[in-house]
Amino acid sequence: MTVSFEFFPPKTDEQRQQLDRTVDKLKVFAPRFVSVTFGAGGSTLSYTPETIRHLREQHGLDAAPHISCVGGTRAEIVELLQRYRAMGCTRLIALRGDLPSGMGALGELRYAEDLVRLIRSEFGDAFRIEVGAYPEVHPQADDARADLRHFAAKMAAGADSAITQYFYNADAYFRFVDAARAAGVTQPILPGIMPVSNFTQLRRFSEGCGAEIPRWLGKQLAAFGDDAEGLRAYAADVVAELCRRLLAGGAPELHFYTLNLARPTLAVLERLR
Repeated sequence: MTVSFEFFPPKTDEQRQQLDRTVDKLKVFAPRFVSVTFGAGGSTLSYTPETIRHLREQHGLDAAPHISCVGGTRAEIVELLQRYRAMGCTRLIALRGDLPSGMGALGELRYAEDLVRLIRSEFGDAFRIEVGAYPEVHPQADDARADLRHFAAKMAAGADSAITQYFYNADAYFRFVDAARAAGVTQPILPGIMPVSNFTQLRRFSEGCGAEIPRWLGKQLAAFGDDAEGLRAYAADVVAELCRRLLAGGAPELHFYTLNLARPTLAVLERLR
């Protein structure tokens, strides 16, 4: 079983210590790579590169930064990529990104497809490029067919593989992969996995990103009320079973959204072992 992990860049000493504790516990699973998200409003230019350098130098991990075309000019994006290349990075997560609050327009690059083309034109094959995928349809897409066309276009622009938004319905992933293959996409499509530790937080995340919490699962999680331990154990069983089905169905690896917490992801991985 091959795994990878996503982290977000810490901004305080306490958050940095938390991240180090989490990484120490998760890196025993020998992740193929780890990714680091970007922050809205310019924090990409400080916190994300710092975290990438730390994970590479202190933990020996193949750390891939998230790159967004929102709010940056072509020149600024190229300068940032040159910085990552100088660090030794060979992998990127290329995303359109969400508009920060108060920003009325996109930057010079409108879509992830444009960002992929820019990276390839400026850096050739220096980076392995991962892009995003939405098995349950991007929340801003007109419809599923339009979303699939956009996905196929950014894969054709030069992406090496894709990582999906998280989901709890394995059939959504399998149907999306089948549709992508029919549309000519041949690259690997990695399922994104979101372990559960807090139902209120999960519901908020899901409303924002368009990920569906199946009704049966939402009702089961809500039934635990204040029983956090019971909820975590039940959710770990559900997510581990989802992972088993994905792997049995041909998923190439599992990409875990950790939220910089070790315990929820460890609970799933220990069940899979």
